[in-house]
Amino acid sequence: MCGFAGLLSASTRSVEQLTAAVERMSATIEHRGPDDSGVWTEPEAGVALAFRRLAIVDLSAHGHQPMQSPSRRFTIAFNGEVYNHDELRRELRALGFTFRGHSDTEVLLAAFEAWGIPAALERFLGMFAMAVWDARTRTVTLARDRMGKKPLFVYADGGGLVTFASELKALRAAPAFDAAIDRDALASYLRYLYVPGPQSIYARVRKLEPGHYLEIRDARAALPESRPFWSLHDVVSRAEADPFTGSDEDAVDELERLLTRAVGDRMFADVPLGAFLSGGIDSSTIVALMQRQSARPVKTFSIAFDEAEHNEAEHAARVARHLGTDHTEFLVTGREALEVVPKLADIYDEPMADASQVPTFLVCGLARREVTVALSGDGGDEIFGGYNRYVHGQRMLRRVGSIPAPARWLIAAGIGSVGTDGWDRAYRAVSPLMPEPLRHRLPGDKLHKLGRLMRHDGEAAMYRSLVSAWTDPRALVHGATHGPGALERTLAARSPAGLLERMMLADQSTYLVDDQMVKVDRASMAVSLEVRVPILDQRVIEFSWRLPSHLKVRDGVSKWALRQVLYRHVPREIIERPKMGFSVPIGAWLRGPLREWAESLLEPRRLVDGELLRPEPIRRAWSTVVGGSDASALGIWSVLLFQQWRARWS
Repeated sequence: MCGFAGLLSASTRSVEQLTAAVERMSATIEHRGPDDSGVWTEPEAGVALAFRRLAIVDLSAHGHQPMQSPSRRFTIAFNGEVYNHDELRRELRALGFTFRGHSDTEVLLAAFEAWGIPAALERFLGMFAMAVWDARTRTVTLARDRMGKKPLFVYADGGGLVTFASELKALRAAPAFDAAIDRDALASYLRYLYVPGPQSIYARVRKLEPGHYLEIRDARAALPESRPFWSLHDVVSRAEADPFTGSDEDAVDELERLLTRAVGDRMFADVPLGAFLSGGIDSSTIVALMQRQSARPVKTFSIAFDEAEHNEAEHAARVARHLGTDHTEFLVTGREALEVVPKLADIYDEPMADASQVPTFLVCGLARREVTVALSGDGGDEIFGGYNRYVHGQRMLRRVGSIPAPARWLIAAGIGSVGTDGWDRAYRAVSPLMPEPLRHRLPGDKLHKLGRLMRHDGEAAMYRSLVSAWTDPRALVHGATHGPGALERTLAARSPAGLLERMMLADQSTYLVDDQMVKVDRASMAVSLEVRVPILDQRVIEFSWRLPSHLKVRDGVSKWALRQVLYRHVPREIIERPKMGFSVPIGAWLRGPLREWAESLLEPRRLVDGELLRPEPIRRAWSTVVGGSDASALGIWSVLLFQQWRARWS
């Protein structure tokens, strides 16, 4: 998996100065690659690259990086995996190229020689971030994979220094760094629990967008605009022009074929390999297709929680028994989960408040005891329509939108007048009389989301309220404007035509990249584990967009086509149950064992420090959480993790 750091300087620097600078940067991300390290410099050009290696393929010295092409034109630091490298190697050998080892890095360099960097990027299937020095054009090219599975941050000081790295902490260790916070990015974080790209929490740092490359020739100039070599919006446009027209069975057959190939491509490694298994649709499908292609039991891993409503372990165990995997289950107590919280600011060196980051880190640590590579089912909800907001969202948004605004506001006020615990108690009293499809987990939380939604006008604003921890974060952040972002623009656009498709496209462009992939990357890399995500294979994504919406959400059932693939390998009765998610009881923690920690971080004098946050609305929300309501728990969690992050990094 690995990690890298580098710089381009307009000032004259010696080999020793360049080496010392990038070694300091690289030392901060040793966890991404504990097996090997390397540095390459070109003093005349002011360029330096440093690399940390987690050895996965070709464990020999032939995989050492930074790596130069035989012609010495290209030098690369590359993080990730290109799964079609054997196919590309055969094509390049036919063109006369030779190879010393069997790493994919050698193939990338030969591809650049043969086709140039932009054309080569279009041929790579996998997850990657890279920095490439072209000695002929004297250009640093940065590139990131199509779905942003691997991170890449870029900093320009405006005075002749550009730095880039796999994590923000490496940029902070560079020769220059301005740590001024982007207040609009902070407001976005408080709303969504993550910082949407291309912004970062720092005003001078930007994230390279997925499917883009950035060419830097002059460290004194402003950073140029990046260019796409692949675009999700283009994929959607092509799919609308060429929809899948086969039968339902044909669609399921093709989806199974593509997923089987995607899983098989990701099972190649020279180190032990396994998979995460929650017992849900996504991870069970991936494990089933892995076991089908494996000559021995696949190693699978799951976390068991001592809180029953958050525990999926028994479901995972049933799937594992049916498939015959070598299954490991780890019981996590509340105390052990809480021990992760103080580590979050180091693991996620940009504020991040997705509550499932805690169990994700724990399951990564469990898997790393036995394997170096793990496959996961991430992406299934976003790609195949798995969230409840997709299943019920279209109908609900349209029905709510048809209610006159004054009536909506009255209903919203009535819902908000009863705490989430109160709604939960009422629901428990009547749920035995309700049919199974109408039963839901955490009904109070869902009702409060409905209440917030009713306070807004228009589909875009209503949908945004569903995914917001704070509905008006500008009220919390001094000087924030927080205008419409990619999510709002996508929802308000005319294409794709269907509301479901616009919701899914918005989430794939934002939440999937900047929350889900960040969560998995940082948690896994913190324990030196490589995680591969077959559902986010380019071919699977492109096919999913050709499928009609009724193959994703049908008769109130989510992920219909993906379920049909799974039912061919695992009996339906083992799988079917209400969706649980992968989360933790934030509200109960904040009222219980984390209360003293929270009170300290939420002291008014600490909130006003730096004139970033306004304490009044935060303290009001904290009072409701302490009083027993979970309606503001995630919002408070986001403030707490920002405060913890600020204490660690400011």
